[in-house]
Amino acid sequence: MTRILVIDDDAQIRSILKEMLEGAGYDVIEAPDGEIGLKLFRENPLDLIIMDIVMPKKDGIDVIAELQHDFPDVKIIAISGGGFLKKEDYLQKADELGAVRSLSKPFNIKKLLKTVKELLLK
Repeated sequence: MTRILVIDDDAQIRSILKEMLEGAGYDVIEAPDGEIGLKLFRENPLDLIIMDIVMPKKDGIDVIAELQHDFPDVKIIAISGGGFLKKEDYLQKADELGAVRSLSKPFNIKKLLKTVKELLLK
């Protein structure tokens, strides 16, 4: 079964993504921040990561940079609702560091599922 890691500090977002992705037939692992997400991925690499950018402890930008350094083939979908900067600025930086796709919060669930499917077929 295809396994996806969802990293987001918002428990409600994680819950929605988990329910939606499991409903589409994927196995989902959750992490509440980048530090835990990075640890989980290092212990057992998964097929895809959906990651928030603005998080406490270790933000998504730092996690993407580390993952790209150690696992250059990792597939990452960056998601962001913004923070101190506009969400577009965060997503652009995520793309520059290696996120394969990026989506602004709130995002369309059907679009996210389509993006997940496309990336997993590559």
